Amino acid sequence: MKKLWNKLKVNPKSAPYYFLIPVIVIFGVFMIYPIVKSLMLSFYSFEAGDYHFVGLQNYLNLMKDPVFKKSLFNTLVYLVVQVPVMVFLALMLAYLTDQAFVKVKAVFRISLFLPAVTCLVAYSLVFKLLLNNEYGLVNYILNFFGIDGVNWLGGSISSKISIMIAITWRWTGYNMIIMLAGLQTIPHELYEAADIDGANRMQKLLRVTLPNMKPIILFAAITSTIGTLQLFDEPYILTEGGPDGATITVAQYLYNTGFRYIKFGYAAAISYVLVIIIAVLSYLQFKLGETDS
Repeated sequence: MKKLWNKLKVNPKSAPYYFLIPVIVIFGVFMIYPIVKSLMLSFYSFEAGDYHFVGLQNYLNLMKDPVFKKSLFNTLVYLVVQVPVMVFLALMLAYLTDQAFVKVKAVFRISLFLPAVTCLVAYSLVFKLLLNNEYGLVNYILNFFGIDGVNWLGGSISSKISIMIAITWRWTGYNMIIMLAGLQTIPHELYEAADIDGANRMQKLLRVTLPNMKPIILFAAITSTIGTLQLFDEPYILTEGGPDGATITVAQYLYNTGFRYIKFGYAAAISYVLVIIIAVLSYLQFKLGETDS
């Protein structure tokens, strides 16, 4: 091999960098270039079949866009309500399935994790059938017990609840596995020391488990926040953003703007505002985690 490099007049020490060239090229073409191009595109407007430079006008228009404000509000509602509930459920399920008295732990863990590997479109369609106002299984069960059916996908509040239920069902198991991995890294000696000090189960949970789980909880919260701010599939399939924009998210509005109304410059501006929001919230969560620790 050394003779080959000598014939090619290449320093063997720099040889590994040549093997990285294909990866760097692919990363540049499919990652760096789209990011830079979309940023430049956000300063342009597509009119009469051509792009025209408009500076910050797209961003200024966003501040006055009522649909964007509504989509941002809906997205923040999902974030504030659904993410804490999901992270809490994931932590509790991980804690319960890690206890010694639980039998066939593998069955429970696999069952809870299975929703995370189902197709987004497929599970959304299943929930659309289950929550159907006329022939859905959920309303059928409610009627069976003498309770009036709920217009799950047609009400402004019930439609949001339906989407949050669907998201929680799919992603709780995924976060549970992350929490479970964190629980199993806590040294068993800490629990033994707590037993010697006479701590009960609740005290061990509050004084040993939760303090050691803070980095894992923070990670789950940040990834869930990023995923929720990019929420698209569930509202698009379940409600198509309705009724009257009650469930539309920023990602769905971005899609509609770019691919339905062919306003790519405006859509690019929406995407970068979303990036800024994600970055700010992630930074705040990091700082909050540092303060708590």
